[in-house]
Amino acid sequence: MKTEADINDITGHRHDDKPRPYLCFVCDKRFTTAYNMNIHLQAHTGEKLYSCTQCEKHFTTLQYLRVHMNVHSSKFKCTECEKCFSSKRDLERHRPHHSGEKPFECSICGNRFARSVYLDEHYKAHSGEKPYTCFMCDQAFSRSGDLRTHTRRVHSNKRPYDCHECGKLFKSSSDLARHVHTHTGAKPYSCRHCSVCFTQSGHLKAHLLKSHNEGTWFTCDICEKKFTQKFDLKRHLVRHEWG
Repeated sequence: MKTEADINDITGHRHDDKPRPYLCFVCDKRFTTAYNMNIHLQAHTGEKLYSCTQCEKHFTTLQYLRVHMNVHSSKFKCTECEKCFSSKRDLERHRPHHSGEKPFECSICGNRFARSVYLDEHYKAHSGEKPYTCFMCDQAFSRSGDLRTHTRRVHSNKRPYDCHECGKLFKSSSDLARHVHTHTGAKPYSCRHCSVCFTQSGHLKAHLLKSHNEGTWFTCDICEKKFTQKFDLKRHLVRHEWG
């Protein structure tokens, strides 16, 4: 199901000519009425006053809750996998996952996508455009999905994914999946050069750089120290800033 940030029907179509005099001071989105802007602002406050009686999910507005209830009514159900959606539009977006159809092709690199919106965001990666800015730390992203992931991992204290083996909590299902390998002993990431296996993709990437000189190092412009991951370089740069 899409997140609340994806529900932008109240703003109308992006390409219509309606005047939008009301500006959100957080993300600079524009709206046709003050009412629509005020509804939108509730998504930035993080307050979720409306709860679903079926699954206990919480939402910032009554409108979001009403849309969500369609999931429980099975009004928009996929005939292939019986997954339910909150709107007809979401159901139509889901169907290409079964057919494998990807009619939208990037004219630069040839990658294909199931939806035009995915292609639009892909083009931003080529142009270097980063229109999605985190309103908490001003970090910019080329894709809205990357911004949502950033917000959840960096700024949210919620850890809804728990390990059944040790009870440790994680912010995302992918973080949990990586952690589970420490219990199972599974090492799904193998080096094609020497067949050494690793539990995490990041460990394999570091191995390729250090042992086989494959990949790209992230180098500090101040002291020229090298890192295998961009996150480690950013954390290192903070030390320079604070002396």
